Amino acid sequence: MSFNIADVFELAVDHYAEREYLVCGQQRRTYAEMEGRANQLAHHLQQQGIGPGDHVGIYAMNCIEWVESIWAILKIRALYININYRYVADELAYIFDNADLKAVLIQSQYLSLLQQLTTSLPVLEHVLVIDNEGQYNFSELNSPLVPITYIEYELALAGQSPQRDFPIRSVDDHYIVYTGGTTGMPKGVVWRHREVMFALGGGIDQLTQQPVEHPQDIIDRGKDGSMTVMSIAPLMHGAAQWSCISRAFEGGKVVIMPQFSAQETWLLMAREQVNSLFIVGDAMARPIIEDYLAAAEIPNTASFFLLASSGAVFSASIKDQFFACFPKLMIVDSIGASEVGGQGVAIIEPGKTAMAGGGPTVTPLTGTVVLDEEDLTVLPAGSKKIGKVARRGYIPVEYYKDPIKTAATFVIAADGQRYALPGDYGKVEQDGRITMLGRGSVSINSGGEKIFPEEVEAALKAHAEIFDCVVCGVPDEKWGSRVVAVAQSRTSLMPTLDDIQRHCRTKIAAYKIPRQIHYVDSIPRSPAGKPNYQWALRVAQEKNK
Repeated sequence: MSFNIADVFELAVDHYAEREYLVCGQQRRTYAEMEGRANQLAHHLQQQGIGPGDHVGIYAMNCIEWVESIWAILKIRALYININYRYVADELAYIFDNADLKAVLIQSQYLSLLQQLTTSLPVLEHVLVIDNEGQYNFSELNSPLVPITYIEYELALAGQSPQRDFPIRSVDDHYIVYTGGTTGMPKGVVWRHREVMFALGGGIDQLTQQPVEHPQDIIDRGKDGSMTVMSIAPLMHGAAQWSCISRAFEGGKVVIMPQFSAQETWLLMAREQVNSLFIVGDAMARPIIEDYLAAAEIPNTASFFLLASSGAVFSASIKDQFFACFPKLMIVDSIGASEVGGQGVAIIEPGKTAMAGGGPTVTPLTGTVVLDEEDLTVLPAGSKKIGKVARRGYIPVEYYKDPIKTAATFVIAADGQRYALPGDYGKVEQDGRITMLGRGSVSINSGGEKIFPEEVEAALKAHAEIFDCVVCGVPDEKWGSRVVAVAQSRTSLMPTLDDIQRHCRTKIAAYKIPRQIHYVDSIPRSPAGKPNYQWALRVAQEKNK
């Protein structure tokens, strides 16, 4: 038994077959049921010529089939590729081409968009359609003019063997996650199974920060029972995938939602007796707690004791709201990226939610350091310099088909070790913890000072009347760039710029304070809750004309 992702899942199935594994909407799967259906799908894919090293896209909102596909594809040593279901035609064509997709599993509502592109997708051969409404005639979809076969998902599974009879796998098999970040086109981050198992799959013991010796050590954590975890992020987001994957290794139950709804979150938490809720920052935390506060009947949350956030800013003011409603709640604010896995964790306590920078001050995980941007030396505790947050050890191989970005992100530092630098900046505090400041790719240089938008956004969102905001820099003749906020007000009472500036002076240094604020009806964010800085810049420039 190896640290191959599919191997460890099968080991978990052998231990926890009758436990409930996954809940989504009205559908449920035990470990044994998930295993049988994944095996059926894997056998179908093999019949279509899909095998080791092939890439299979998953183009769907959260559903049971999404998770079944993860396991089926990994079982045959192929790679699944996460596709953003909000892509328009050009973006979709890019991901199919860049990821070399040979097959795709797709929900029927996205099929018409895919069909617009079929003549320009020479690598694509096979399409499985999740058609729960039975709206497609698949004999009509298959045409001699287009060399792509279409089949309905359940029909593909029918008649296939549910038995496990796959070739031996390797810890060197690859896994890819496509990450969009806040700028640029998505990039495929390539990991070996062994490294990603230790970075994201529980291979490092959380208490000792030491790697485990055998996969069985991970499995045994669930032998006396395991938590029920609810992940409300979309599965196209890597952290949400790993909620489903890593929980499986310990025999836990995972609850996912077809589409995010704050009200439905509380109903599901009560119905499924959820212990831990995983979110992606303010975009999910804010509507959830506000729905709770507005509810006519308080939901039964007696089982709820852990709230974990990762991937986006989780503002202090919203954490305070959760603590006011749940005084004994444990809040975990973690930081990481697709290029490094986890980097650091902060356990937040009531009354201590304030953040020194754009993000939390975290205890670094094994291998996480801050490197001097100029000479790539490791900055010591108490250094006043700002540097790039990096991680060594269990890190990816490369970006798929992008040697230039690979060379820029995966570097040999002054100590001779290979590090991954996903783009975050931070500083090392006196006690060795790291204060996260934000992404350098969207930082603002005003009068020679580097300003991280996330820090300014956190200050703005602490204002009672600001519902959401994105901060960017626009050209300025005197300062090079000036700080501009694009904001959504909580009510029709839009705070004036003077009011905003007075408030921000109590939170951040004067040179970081917004010089302009523009109000919009809503702030668009990615399905994973990430801000769109390019959009904010366009809005700011348009309103400055």
